[in-house]
Amino acid sequence: MSRLNLVMLRPTLQGRYTDRLLLAVAALLLVFGLVMVASASVAVAERQTGDMLYYFRRQLVFAALGLGAGVFMYCVPMRHWSNAGFPLLGFGLVLLMLVLIPGIGHEVNGARRWLNLGPVNLQASEVARLCFIVYLASYVTRHRAQVQSRIRGLLRPMLPLGLASVLLLAEPDFGSTAVLLAVAAVILFLAGAKLLHMLLLGAVGVGTLAMLLVSSPYRLKRLASFRDPFADPFDGGFQLTQSLIAIGRGEWTGVGFGNSIQKLLYLPETHTDFLFAVIAEELGLVGVVALMALFGVLVWRGFVVAQAAVAREDYFAAYVAWAVSAWVGLQAFINMAVNMGLLPTKGLTMPFISYGGSSLLVTCASLGLLLRVDRENRLAERTDGPARSAGAVR
Repeated sequence: MSRLNLVMLRPTLQGRYTDRLLLAVAALLLVFGLVMVASASVAVAERQTGDMLYYFRRQLVFAALGLGAGVFMYCVPMRHWSNAGFPLLGFGLVLLMLVLIPGIGHEVNGARRWLNLGPVNLQASEVARLCFIVYLASYVTRHRAQVQSRIRGLLRPMLPLGLASVLLLAEPDFGSTAVLLAVAAVILFLAGAKLLHMLLLGAVGVGTLAMLLVSSPYRLKRLASFRDPFADPFDGGFQLTQSLIAIGRGEWTGVGFGNSIQKLLYLPETHTDFLFAVIAEELGLVGVVALMALFGVLVWRGFVVAQAAVAREDYFAAYVAWAVSAWVGLQAFINMAVNMGLLPTKGLTMPFISYGGSSLLVTCASLGLLLRVDRENRLAERTDGPARSAGAVR
């Protein structure tokens, strides 16, 4: 990083222990998600439970638990997470194995992705993904020279991640596999891996995923529906056509909060995977652009935090901050693209927004980790002073 970039960062670091803009944007997304879950779920909640606010109340509980998880992650120094990389890898793999065992893994809509924990179901892939991010960040920090010079340096961490991908595809969870591999690619690229090596591994990964896609009848059906949903609007293309109808009804300013028609049991999964369509219908293009802007600011501030960690040569913290920011931004983008028919249906929630206890818990925990990196940046700035921070840059 140049000295000019460091000077540009310094005014945002001095005088506070927390990036207030990052924290404010995350809080806005969380509150907005709670409000929209309440609006989008009234019909389905009343039909399933007789309580229109059933899903809102559960999401509120998960939000409280998520804040607790975020505080815990924030309080643990980054050096402890760096040392825990390999145990976290093992923990993540065990979770993905457990979920495939009949009687332990809970199956919903043909997918075995949840662990039954009594009153709640834990989606194993959400927790495992965070574990794998910490492991990979720890690995590339300790083996930066090998990652930057040898393809073997890339293959070693990709072997356990490849096993994780196989376990995810067995659930099946194609979307989580794609996100995990994309975030891994971001970490390896920012760690300085050679572009040729990245392209070779990417070609193998894309080819493998393409073969899995065409070899699965239900995935082929999804792909056909995505390409032309109106060719079969009452079967394979039903969900996407209803989503597009909701987005089209929103026009510029929306039909008004709470006035969505599509959420009245026309559009499936209104409070989970397709909540974005309800947002577009009720708040219009103005609301959609505002939501995109919030995610953009969150990713931007996350990258600023990562750059500040690089400036003080804490590469593990930087890789974690980059990975968390890329993960949130990429998953939000995929969810929006699926709702708009730009990508096939993936079954991925929108971070902070969509209903889902596991997603909200892990997203809040990841935010806590990001804020921990930011706190350590600011503590280093106060302790070492600008001169030492600038002198540490090579």
